[in-house]
Amino acid sequence: MVEFTPEENKKYGCPIKLLQKATGGKWKMFIMWLLRGGKKRFGELSRSLTPITQSQLTKALRELEHDGFLIRHVFQEVPPKVEYSLSELGQSFIPILEDMYLWGKNHLAYTDLDAESHQTDNQN
Repeated sequence: MVEFTPEENKKYGCPIKLLQKATGGKWKMFIMWLLRGGKKRFGELSRSLTPITQSQLTKALRELEHDGFLIRHVFQEVPPKVEYSLSELGQSFIPILEDMYLWGKNHLAYTDLDAESHQTDNQN
């Protein structure tokens, strides 16, 4: 098992806590899951993540960009065109998301959860 040294613990804290902060929230993992297939525009993401609000999506995209998980491509044209894609760091997180997806798929029958807000499942 990999453990942080005491010095690393002081500097970074718990690695799981850092990951939770960077990828937590209701929408960030779903956004990365959708971007695993390539670039998407804001509207495409918004339609795929119903019932996300425009402000929720904007906030999540800004945070993911700030934390280095995605790249925002701005095209200088009228009207403005913006595309989002995963950075190298974001791509490195996809195998973890795939494992989480499979775990959820395999264990959902053992829980009392329903599919009420799991709109992105059909995006697989």
